Amino acid sequence: MYGSKRFPEAVTYNTGIFIFSCPDMNIVIKPVSAVILFFVCTMIFAQNGDAIKRKYTPADKFVEVINLINNYYTDTVNDEKLVEDAIRKVLEDLDPHSTYVPAKDVKRSEESLVGNFEGIGITFQILKDTVMVLEVIPGGPSEKVGLQAGDKIIKANDTLISGVKIDNEGVIKKLRGPKDTKVKILVLRKGERAPLEFTITRGKIPIYSITAYYMAAPEVGYIRLERFSATTMTEFFTALNKLQEQGMKDLIVDLQGNVGGYLYTAVDMCNQFLQEKELIVYTQGVHSPYYPYYSDGKGLMKNGKLVVMVDESSASAAEIFSGCMQDNDRGLVVGRRTFGKGLVQKPFTLSDGSQIKLTTAHYYTPSGRCIQKPYGQGNKEYRSDYQGRLMSGELYGVDTFHYPDSLLRYTKVGRKVYGGGGVMPDYFVPIDTSMNSPLFNLLVRSGVENRFCLEYVDKYRSELMAKYPNADTFFYRFEADTTLLAAYLAASVADSAIKLKPGINPQSFWQYFGAVQNDSIINFERDFTRSEKLIKARLKANIGRNLFDTGIWYRVINNSVNNVYAKALEVITNPRYFDQLKPKEDIKEKSSPSKPKRKVKVTTATKK
Repeated sequence: MYGSKRFPEAVTYNTGIFIFSCPDMNIVIKPVSAVILFFVCTMIFAQNGDAIKRKYTPADKFVEVINLINNYYTDTVNDEKLVEDAIRKVLEDLDPHSTYVPAKDVKRSEESLVGNFEGIGITFQILKDTVMVLEVIPGGPSEKVGLQAGDKIIKANDTLISGVKIDNEGVIKKLRGPKDTKVKILVLRKGERAPLEFTITRGKIPIYSITAYYMAAPEVGYIRLERFSATTMTEFFTALNKLQEQGMKDLIVDLQGNVGGYLYTAVDMCNQFLQEKELIVYTQGVHSPYYPYYSDGKGLMKNGKLVVMVDESSASAAEIFSGCMQDNDRGLVVGRRTFGKGLVQKPFTLSDGSQIKLTTAHYYTPSGRCIQKPYGQGNKEYRSDYQGRLMSGELYGVDTFHYPDSLLRYTKVGRKVYGGGGVMPDYFVPIDTSMNSPLFNLLVRSGVENRFCLEYVDKYRSELMAKYPNADTFFYRFEADTTLLAAYLAASVADSAIKLKPGINPQSFWQYFGAVQNDSIINFERDFTRSEKLIKARLKANIGRNLFDTGIWYRVINNSVNNVYAKALEVITNPRYFDQLKPKEDIKEKSSPSKPKRKVKVTTATKK
């Protein structure tokens, strides 16, 4: 077939050894060794044969389709979008966690795990078209030039960003930028007659993965971990050292809402709690051979009681940690069944800078369980798993989830654990909705709670800081009294979140009980009574966060309305809960103290 094709013009080949020409494939040979000619011709036909025999692959088909569309489709198409949509669909059909990230989004997508970004070092919120600084990150570029919490940014590089319609993304684009570049901002500050101008040199800004740590009880520390990032271990060592300086012996690790992160960080974290040569986790896949990770015995928390707090959003690396602690009988897990992600992704950067995060292996806890939940019914059902748990009553404590016996495994001391659907806690704590009410839901969803707390701190910052100079003082002394509640409800009326009966203008908190007239709030007094503790706790936590940092938010919420935290404290302060983690022989010896030996008179009858 290929040999019968005739070329329209002669082609001359110069091999460097000999010359021959092919006019219309009638080869004219100039004097040359027959052996060399035979060798070259053999090579040419061998190459043509390879081309003929080359298998037509699915990738060839895809390229062919794209070429057909480009050459014959009736309208103009966006090649890049077409290909990216196809890539997303392919990955989506593989599993729920293999994803595609466009080149322009790669850097942003990695910031939370890398542990830093480049910018000016503030957290902000847009309040009524005004960019308000909530927190100035310690040691960051903004702190160095004197920016303060409560400052209102009105211009960035001579561009107005307050009093105009701008969203968070728009502000970020103005304030962020490469390290060592400069941005000039103009701010309004309470007590200053004229706007203040600052020139800030952008730098590396940390994104902390540990958002709270404090002493929860005598000898009991608490650490909240949001994600397993590149900086987590440095943060963990800092928190651990400070807690140990305060007398910590036992630890609560809060992984509620922790969606995971780096595998190696989870391994490093587990290593801090285990003795030498204990299995932490192992990974395995079709193209990824069995790879185990073991502890080295050099951890800083090998002794002392441990409780891990989890919920339905704790996933991936958070499940590696909780599963490892459970399987090795190192600690007790408290909360609700975790998410169920047992897949490991590896990032692959494509030539254009875009990235594919491809599932390359499953991970298995020390007992040999893979906690990945099923995903064969498609991504939509997979993502709606939370709703399924809610509707079935599982989150409220109804026994609706059952593991098949085939997934049964055993911990070191023989406790039963299961794979295939998340880590089941040792002590279940139902989701608490007892304090929810139409009034509470309205106040939170309308945004009035957040706006009120921002404005309250902005108005009374000096007085509050004078009265509560640090987070500890605020935690123990601040109370959401009726004066604060009255101001809160007045703000709710001003924002139209709450409507009053005609002609009524409450002057005190108690007067609101008979004055509210909302379609969604049938009985204001009943709703407030039900939600009072939750409303007060969130007001205190929000005001504290705006005054200090996120750590005070969790401290207030945990001690006021977090029932998982309450159970964790109960467990860790009661040694008997931990008897189940010991070999049965140790428990028998401890629970059955040795009796004094009875003296036996030796007679001929007793001698054997």
